[in-house]
Amino acid sequence: MKILLVEDDVLLSTALFELLSANRYTIDIASNGQAGLELALSTEYELILLDWLIPKLDGITLCRQLRKQGYRKSILLLTGKNSNADIVAGLDAGADDYVIKPFDPEALLARIRSLLRRNGAISSSTLTWGNLSLDPSAGRVTCNQQEILLTATEYKLLELFLQNPDRIFSRAVILDRLWGFGDAPTENAVTTHIKDLRKKLKTAGIAEELLETVYGMGYRIKPAPNRSISVGEKNQDGKKKPGPKDMASVNRVLERFRNSFVGQVAVLEQAKTALLEGNLNEDLQQSALREAHKLAGSMGSFGYPEGSRLGRKIEHLLLEDSSLSPEQISNFSQLVTALQQELTKPAVTSTAPNVPMKQTHRLLVIDDDTMLTEQLQAEADSWGIRIKVAPNLATARSLFSLKAPDAVLLNLSFPTTEEDGLVLLSEIVERSPNIPVIVFTGRDSLADRLKVSRLGARQFLHKPATTEEIFQAIARVLPQPQTSEAKVLIVDDDPVILAGLSALLTPWGLEVITLSQSQQFWKVLVATSPDLVVLDLEMPIVNGLELCKVVRQDAQWGDLPILVVTAHTEAEFLQQAFAAGADDFISKPVLGPELVTRVLSRIQRTRWRSQAGKSNA
Repeated sequence: MKILLVEDDVLLSTALFELLSANRYTIDIASNGQAGLELALSTEYELILLDWLIPKLDGITLCRQLRKQGYRKSILLLTGKNSNADIVAGLDAGADDYVIKPFDPEALLARIRSLLRRNGAISSSTLTWGNLSLDPSAGRVTCNQQEILLTATEYKLLELFLQNPDRIFSRAVILDRLWGFGDAPTENAVTTHIKDLRKKLKTAGIAEELLETVYGMGYRIKPAPNRSISVGEKNQDGKKKPGPKDMASVNRVLERFRNSFVGQVAVLEQAKTALLEGNLNEDLQQSALREAHKLAGSMGSFGYPEGSRLGRKIEHLLLEDSSLSPEQISNFSQLVTALQQELTKPAVTSTAPNVPMKQTHRLLVIDDDTMLTEQLQAEADSWGIRIKVAPNLATARSLFSLKAPDAVLLNLSFPTTEEDGLVLLSEIVERSPNIPVIVFTGRDSLADRLKVSRLGARQFLHKPATTEEIFQAIARVLPQPQTSEAKVLIVDDDPVILAGLSALLTPWGLEVITLSQSQQFWKVLVATSPDLVVLDLEMPIVNGLELCKVVRQDAQWGDLPILVVTAHTEAEFLQQAFAAGADDFISKPVLGPELVTRVLSRIQRTRWRSQAGKSNA
């Protein structure tokens, strides 16, 4: 499968080349738009992966020119622009889909597979985990080509986890994903289904545990093991070929940056050699100090707590004002050697405390307009809403009696019956007064509005209305969810930390913007309007304390929640952070559960306070 990558960022294009090559794609790279246009028209590609901002011919212009010349293959746009206007511009120019930078590698691969399936380049959408395969088109699950007989629920459970390798699913979310309004069992039934699925997979010969319990949170699929390798599957040197990787997001980041750790430790090795030879200069000492500081902050976040401890000790030795004594030099040498050995070990994973899951609301839409209801269903997921549609009042009563929704969108007029929607409104309010009802109707007389108001509806929305206006009306009457989608801006000069924190937060429905150059902070803050900022305290040029003060001095952004990340948890450092305006702190190495809990709870608290302020206004 041949893909054209048009990207001028050498580091990104190299990383994408390695990622796509590892997934058996053949890649050609063009570093500017003009070269990309010539290659696309002269060579047969199944897909073009196109950056927006490239020299000579920008991505949008390139896209338009290709479509004007009849180019029909898929184009996937890579962009750091995330406004609705930019997305619309990209799609209108002819792109089939877009991925916003920074992106998760697995999400990018999924988009590529989707586009290739759409244009017929690949026909199979089989999901795999080691020797286990699930073929959605045939509805079959096999292990080593032997079919595993699963119930419909077990099949759907397995498919859910295979389709979302990075997600942790609580039992409540599993109920919401796999069952409808009226047929959902209790949460204990989910535990039973999980147990039965595990047993059947084990009986079928899958020795490794596929699903793991994340205590206090739910379940997730484990990283896939390497496939068993037959005698013939060896390289020319006689060594076994590596199996495919299907790692959790943080582990994928670790693999991506493992060479960064090796490079950082190599700087410490140079400093060790120079110390032993008695010629350590100031530049090398400062370089070693910076790398030791980064390793102290990042290694523990990726499953190497001992690495962080060793990095901290090395950092403290290099901070000594005077020259190191022979004893300190010997200690430094031993610490660097221990750090090198630590990198040869597998990462250690940890369990997580109870963290609130992203909530999905159930909406019952009572309307016979098929086009409208289909549009609402297509967009509902992005609003955190699941929709059931009742095309008439009788179906609505039936669905409502099975299980009450969280909100109702009710039309008043139905041509197939003389019964008025106001009758059902009266029944719903009398039976379930806490369930908000939005009346959505083409009737707009004062008499109708008075009747709706007196019967207890929460909103009156006049037809026609856009789907966005409808969802906004629904959002106004729904209870505030435990965690709602939000933007988080992370500022740190260490790319390993940025990638790791992003991988930890993204699965929780958060949009994460990362920034490694603190001097660009204000520009990025204004452009992205985040709901929360995570700042590293120790950065070159502009440090986190200074950024904290700048935010607090601004009238518009003064109340923005700020979490600071620091390797120093001594009282004086924390006092400086809180004096500068920080709301909370997280110590390095960052623990995933602590980060997720603090970020989500701070966003939730801020929104509750904002909601209360509006109610009291």
